[in-house]
Amino acid sequence: MPIRILVNGARGKMGQLAVKTISEHPDFLLVGTTQKNDDLMSEIKNNQAQVVFDVTNAESVLKNTNTIIDAGAHPVIGTSGLLPDQVNFLQKRCSKLKLGGIIAPNFSLGAVLMMKYAQEIIKYFPKAEIIEMHHAGKLDSPSGTAIRTASMLAQARKSQPEQRQKTHETIAGARGALYEQIPIHSIRLPGLMAHQEILFGSDGETLSLRCDTIDRNCYAPGIILACQKVLQLDHLVYGLEHII
Repeated sequence: MPIRILVNGARGKMGQLAVKTISEHPDFLLVGTTQKNDDLMSEIKNNQAQVVFDVTNAESVLKNTNTIIDAGAHPVIGTSGLLPDQVNFLQKRCSKLKLGGIIAPNFSLGAVLMMKYAQEIIKYFPKAEIIEMHHAGKLDSPSGTAIRTASMLAQARKSQPEQRQKTHETIAGARGALYEQIPIHSIRLPGLMAHQEILFGSDGETLSLRCDTIDRNCYAPGIILACQKVLQLDHLVYGLEHII
């Protein structure tokens, strides 16, 4: 039997891609699409959705995820903006209910592999900075991918780097935002889509990893993977690297 999936935020760019991807895949049955003013709980129950793919906005993602869990459906969350304590809260809810779910800061398999292998590099290059670049319409910064990358790097490094040297910022914020002792620099410009570079520095050399998203179709394999795997989970995972 195909997996019954509802897409929340279906009219957005990512939502349209999800609708197309799910509609065309033989493992899935698209049973509904919802938007901001729809009654999400009723739509999930009326359509007997097993999985809800949410790509809405940072302001509503926590409420939406709680509604999906309350309805007994499996959340696949592609919306950025969830804070670490909110992710932890949602993970505890799903674990208690033994309900599988996925929060994916990025559905690009290239970006996920970049983060995965960066965890190996930082064991030898503990000093790193992140530059993330997105289209001008992206409202939140840093991106969810950048925050997730910084968190993964902080957990993987074997030694704590020295505290960032105090420098005089002629303009406040010139050295970027600091998260888990890793600077993150956000750029928002027309002409960009989604790009991230991780720079590692050591005496006499630098190493960089970069992923450039130039077409949203690259997200389709990640969407398919998440929707296939989520029913096999009994807890909520943060990041596609846990199911690759």
